[in-house]
Amino acid sequence: MYNFNKQIDRSNTNAEKYTLREKLFHTEDVIPMWVADMDIATPQFILDDISNRLKHPILGYEEFPLKAKNAQAKWISNNHNYKVDTDDIIFSNSVVTSINLAIQAFTSIGDEVLVQPPVYFPFFSCVTKNNRKVIKNPLKKDSKGDYTFDIDDLILKITPKTKLLLLCSPHNPVGRVWRKEELEKLADVCIKNNIKVFADEIHCDLVYEEYKHIPFAGLSKEIEDITVTAYGVGKTFNLAGVAASTVVISNQLMKQDFKKIHDAIHIGEGNTLGHIAFISAYEKGAQYKQELLKHLSSNIDMLEKMLEKHKDKISFKRPQGTYLAWLDCHGMELNDKKLREFFVTQAKLGLSPGSSFGKEGSRFMRLNFAVPSSLMKQALSILDKALNKF
Repeated sequence: MYNFNKQIDRSNTNAEKYTLREKLFHTEDVIPMWVADMDIATPQFILDDISNRLKHPILGYEEFPLKAKNAQAKWISNNHNYKVDTDDIIFSNSVVTSINLAIQAFTSIGDEVLVQPPVYFPFFSCVTKNNRKVIKNPLKKDSKGDYTFDIDDLILKITPKTKLLLLCSPHNPVGRVWRKEELEKLADVCIKNNIKVFADEIHCDLVYEEYKHIPFAGLSKEIEDITVTAYGVGKTFNLAGVAASTVVISNQLMKQDFKKIHDAIHIGEGNTLGHIAFISAYEKGAQYKQELLKHLSSNIDMLEKMLEKHKDKISFKRPQGTYLAWLDCHGMELNDKKLREFFVTQAKLGLSPGSSFGKEGSRFMRLNFAVPSSLMKQALSILDKALNKF
């Protein structure tokens, strides 16, 4: 039903991925595969519902609709086997907005916030800009080469000032979908040390066959009681531009504290067209999601096949979730600056440098493969030739 192979010109749409090429890469002659939105059309059923709403001539103030909360709660239950009470759903503009709200609600100036690099870079900046202290608990690699939590290091890092942990699940950029036993070990430490958890689960629908997303708050009532979970339609349905997401908080005291900051900053209840898109995605998006995952998996196949020829230069671990590939470029023996130059000038690709996710990401590059098949083939062909010459 859905065409994931049509290339769409976004160069004149103020799309961040394209308008910032000159600033970030000092050239527009790159295929931008960095920022995490898709070069795939937002589903037509969502665009149709937005269009129908525009037949009404007034776009005034709105409350976040109960219909939107019901649609999201049903989606989470059907897809992730976790029951959400609609009274516990709070509107937010974005996950990053929600992280800032949580830091202000659950910590004080000078408190410590645990971050597990390499990880999405706002996890660091949200903490420091709010005058809290980042405590790094880096991920480690297990015997299979998969990233996992370093629980021993976590325990050593905790002090009486450690109040909050920022969890990325599924993980951006390393692509891990955490197993239940991994999450339970992490939760056990947090419960014992009275540490609240902000679970960024924005990529929860983008999980491939063999793997299953486990909502952190769904592990137990005790864990749910310390957790704030961020959800949204932005990644799965390419709706980042409508700025519509939510947090779910079941603990009543935590919810009161969060809403106090939410109201003080006047986050509001979102915008009219964002509400329509949000409802449409969750009510009508089941088949779209399944077909999208097949397309993304096909793009991973292409990437994996091409990089197999260059495994002495780039090591690639197939992601379990997200549409982001974490490329280990240690074999190229380039520093971060030279590595970035290679991808821009030789491979003509605008990627996210691994170092932006923390020093643990040094000599990695993150590639967004949520693109049409034809564009994926074009990008891989150029990269293949550049690696052959390297």
